[in-house]
Amino acid sequence: MSNAYSGGLELAGVTANQPGLEVAAAQRLKVILAAGIGTTVEFFDFAVYGYVATTIAALFFPQSSPTAGLLATLAIFAVAFVVRPIGGILFGHFGDRYGRKPALAVSVVAMALATFLIGLLPTYDTIGVLAPFLLVVIRSLQGLSAGGEIGGAAAMLAETSPDKHRGFISSATQVGSLAGLLLASAVVALTTLSVSKEEFASWAWRIPFLLALPTGLIGFYIRSRLEEAPAFKEIERSGEIAQLPVAEALRTSSKLVLKAFGIAAADFAGFYIVFVYVSIYLQTVGKMTRLQATWSSTATLLVAALALMGFGYLSDRIGRRAVIAASCIGFLIATLPMFHLMQGESLALAVLAQIVLGLCVACIMGPLWAILAEMFSTRLRYSGICLGFNLAAVLIGGTSPYIATWLISHTGDKSAPAYFLMAMAVVTLLTLLTVHETAQKPLPK
Repeated sequence: MSNAYSGGLELAGVTANQPGLEVAAAQRLKVILAAGIGTTVEFFDFAVYGYVATTIAALFFPQSSPTAGLLATLAIFAVAFVVRPIGGILFGHFGDRYGRKPALAVSVVAMALATFLIGLLPTYDTIGVLAPFLLVVIRSLQGLSAGGEIGGAAAMLAETSPDKHRGFISSATQVGSLAGLLLASAVVALTTLSVSKEEFASWAWRIPFLLALPTGLIGFYIRSRLEEAPAFKEIERSGEIAQLPVAEALRTSSKLVLKAFGIAAADFAGFYIVFVYVSIYLQTVGKMTRLQATWSSTATLLVAALALMGFGYLSDRIGRRAVIAASCIGFLIATLPMFHLMQGESLALAVLAQIVLGLCVACIMGPLWAILAEMFSTRLRYSGICLGFNLAAVLIGGTSPYIATWLISHTGDKSAPAYFLMAMAVVTLLTLLTVHETAQKPLPK
């Protein structure tokens, strides 16, 4: 197909990622909306736990010291990531075997239900040690759902995007993740502002968790009305569906899975350190109250969300590798001085420091899903993305807040989390040396 003809199709609202796979602009818009809203719900559900971690520590681990209780709470935060690879395997198999649409619809409602149940949990004072046990169980259910959510959304978005705009369009998934964190941060802040400290600890902390169910049902409704991705329909028609996609991905594409892990390393460390852990850091190490720290995170998320698609667009112009490398270099240069600013007396400088680091995270988030989707063939894309991404989730993402808190506790260095984030940036930079540029190229069949 000539470039002139391809351009004409795009102007008419149709694209051709592969011959015969045309996607109408209206369908593409529905996919973008469904991916964004579903991911918003997922990350809202997941992040609320982090934003009320200090309250949960007091309610579910009252016999512990404040530091030990917080570490226990963050360990349970990490538990959800331990089971994410299992969720990735289950949903990856389902999505590559039976379609992206049903897998995405199930994942979003399962996540919402699990989060809603946390809002109903009795605390330690009511049922004793059964309370933290049930918290672990429900967080594990969250992790199973999260393991197959965003990878599938990214695969479907990539498969409905024009080659030369895939970075920009795929970044909508990431906007959804930041919007979810932003919504969680705002809801927790407004709830904190609306009630007394005692009321929040007594019952109001449950409100953000209970809101998950109606938002999840909205996400399910939107996703259930999608059409299946054209690329998946094509391999379904041709009989090329993988019978055991996860096993095939591990057998034939294990190096790609490891590269996906390496590229996602800085993304996960940055995401959960800057957008989740720093809210705790500003309260326990910095000079902020919970409300001030929550609003600082809200401002950071808003700035990052506004900038994110710009970085996705930039990756379509200058390449995925260049933009991701710029993010890693930014972490290496800025992280340590920004952590010093967050320890200081100036609230304005502390907020600015978090925003600077948030922009570094947005820089890698913009092109991330495009480059991961461009690594794998259609028959293995859902599974391949989920395997690599969730490997990073369990080893880096979920453990990041715990590692950061542990490092400060055991070294006495208030800037210790900065070194962890910088180390993950080095991992991603080294991985980029092994990856070919994929911007503006057709997806592998």
